[in-house]
Amino acid sequence: MKKDFYIRFFKAAGIRALRTVCQTAVAMIGAATVLTEVYWTQVLSASILAGVLSLLTSVATGLPEVDE
Repeated sequence: MKKDFYIRFFKAAGIRALRTVCQTAVAMIGAATVLTEVYWTQVLSASILAGVLSLLTSVATGLPEVDE
């Protein structure tokens, strides 16, 4: 029972974090006026940080789509 819960939880949390990473990247790329002005290292760094924060938030508060 516990193993099944953790598998479902981390799968859902991973999907949520990946969506957050993609949304952050799109927002940062869209904020540049011209594509050549995109600072790719900053986009990557901010996106990864957003994904980590999403995972930590999921662990701290739980996920509504995964019931115990």
